Amino acid sequence: MTTNPTPPAPPRAADAHIAPPPAPAPAATRPSADGPRPPLRIVLTVLELAALGAVGSATLAALSAVLGVGLALLFVFGIGLLFLVGVVYAIYGVAWFEVRRVGSLYGADVPDLRWRERTRPGFGGWLRNLARQSVDGRMWRMMLNFVLACILGTILLRVFWGMIGSVFFAFAPLSSEGRIEGPFGNYLAVEWAPLIGILGLLAGVAGMIGLALLHRVLSRALVIPSREAELTAQVRTTTAQRAGAVRAAELERTRIERDLHDGVQPRLVSVGMTLGLAKQKIDADPAVAKALIDEAHTSTKAAITELRQLARGIHTSVLDDRGLDAALSALAGRSHIPVQLDVRIDPSATGAGASCRDAEAAVYFAIAESLTNAAKHSRASECRVVVRSRDGGLWARVEDNGMGGAQVQPGGGLDGITNRVLAAGGTFRLDSPAGGPTSLEVSVPCAS
Repeated sequence: MTTNPTPPAPPRAADAHIAPPPAPAPAATRPSADGPRPPLRIVLTVLELAALGAVGSATLAALSAVLGVGLALLFVFGIGLLFLVGVVYAIYGVAWFEVRRVGSLYGADVPDLRWRERTRPGFGGWLRNLARQSVDGRMWRMMLNFVLACILGTILLRVFWGMIGSVFFAFAPLSSEGRIEGPFGNYLAVEWAPLIGILGLLAGVAGMIGLALLHRVLSRALVIPSREAELTAQVRTTTAQRAGAVRAAELERTRIERDLHDGVQPRLVSVGMTLGLAKQKIDADPAVAKALIDEAHTSTKAAITELRQLARGIHTSVLDDRGLDAALSALAGRSHIPVQLDVRIDPSATGAGASCRDAEAAVYFAIAESLTNAAKHSRASECRVVVRSRDGGLWARVEDNGMGGAQVQPGGGLDGITNRVLAAGGTFRLDSPAGGPTSLEVSVPCAS
């Protein structure tokens, strides 16, 4: 799929991945209605810290051991690479768990941690993707929060056992007389034991609450995005979408002007000239005038067909009347090459409204342009179109078995797809190595 015919020289492999800035997190600093109340939240925080102190420390020890083995065996036929790859996946899993844990604990809408999208195919693309993920800043912030939570949990367990000791110390007069060894190694009268035990118990409770509050402060700083960061990301995303919308509108206007100037306008001029000749011949030579009128009639019908096709490129009525599935079926039926269409859309997963209609339109025109380019330039014998509901939006993939070498060129069809998808808040990825195949993926959210 290309926007221009491939030059005689072998085309250079192209791989484009264009996405808007990271979507802003929802109002993560505002607790949701489903979050636990503050007193219960402190209790849950204490329990989670205790669990992390017991289990998390073992997890960190295991990760450290695997990392050490990987580094030790790195130069032994590259065996250590397998361990290092496993460490990256394990850290990602721990970080993903930390996002979910903190989000549910504090009732905040924290966006899930996502694995970076691949930008190149094959084994090399997988290695590049793995390297990019291994330096992902957000993943490491989540991992740091997990480590700090484990440290706080270990301290909390020690405080807990100190509280248990304070309880036994408070009841020391029941089993001892005279003097008793105090908590700091000094000896004091056994009559002071209940008071010191109660004070120790209260200090332990205060320490556990303090650790829970400290964990909240650290988590809000590392995991939950601040209001300022949220607004900054939102402005950045809105700016990128606005630029994409302006660029897409400009490209669409240019395309309409070009189609009208190169197609419909000359045909209508020809119709006018033919009717003028028929008017001159109608008295002197009615037979010739009739032939000219028939020719003008045929040209008029052809112009109407071109106008319909042009209007379909601007807006397709079947998309509004019968939905994306029916519109793509009609599009596949008009394609000059065979199209395998696989559409599975769950309306309940994508929702409804103007935002979803915009997403459907963006996906439809991306697929339409891809099929047009495949038929014109790629020398493909078949295409496959897959559309799915994914993460509250729409995901589509178009793949042909053509010659490849597609590139996003300014003002071309793929440039129009890019800006239309970007304006809708989605992502666009093109993979077209020399020799093919060419695949195009778009993902557009439905949520406004």
